[in-house]
Amino acid sequence: MDTSGAPQRVRVTADPDWYAPAGIALGIRVGDLVFTSGQGPMDEHGTTVGKGDFEAQARQALANLALVLKNAGSGLDRVVKATVFVTDIARHGEAFARLRAEYFVPHTFAESFVEVSSLADPEWLIEIEALAVAG
Repeated sequence: MDTSGAPQRVRVTADPDWYAPAGIALGIRVGDLVFTSGQGPMDEHGTTVGKGDFEAQARQALANLALVLKNAGSGLDRVVKATVFVTDIARHGEAFARLRAEYFVPHTFAESFVEVSSLADPEWLIEIEALAVAG
């Protein structure tokens, strides 16, 4: 029994858990806060989808993020901070702005939109992590 008074850390999973083979959690819930790992454009079997297609990859990453949040007792509408990593802001920024408006309603959260030279898989064009409120 934990008597420290600290909130318990609970691993967020899915069935199947596409990050389990890598030894990392899809997310962690601590009290009413949910911290997700970066969600990329991979299906439930760990296969990258939409190779070369930014919108397909972004939709898959957003679907993965939504599922992780749901499994933690939260949702896209409860996100308070998102960090979006893309490999080419000039090329994909406008497309992601459209998808953000479609998936995040209301759009009332803090966000960092960052260009990186590479992601966890060299075929990925986008990865998204979030902090959300559960409960």
